[in-house]
Amino acid sequence: MAKKYRSNAMAAIHETAADLHRVGGIDQKTMRKFDALCLTPIQEMTPEKIRALRVREKASQTVFAAYLNVTPGLVSKWERGEKHPHGASLKLLSLVEKKGLEIVA
Repeated sequence: MAKKYRSNAMAAIHETAADLHRVGGIDQKTMRKFDALCLTPIQEMTPEKIRALRVREKASQTVFAAYLNVTPGLVSKWERGEKHPHGASLKLLSLVEKKGLEIVA
């Protein structure tokens, strides 16, 4: 999945830092700082927000789950607050929130 940057300038800065990190010019700790500064932050999603997002996209839990490559049961647990999305699932939910469900189709 492509990285999402705050701006084109931040993309250029981050790519330069990543190249320096690859050749040993900067350490991992410094690279994490560049990640935090340049990459778009991912916000946690509440159960209500996940359900509202799914309803906005006019998708059943089964269809929504298929687009996110998770089980319908997991979507149900997210919406009830029994589990919380993280990692790739959270990133996909953020993309769907910003661009719509067709972005992950």
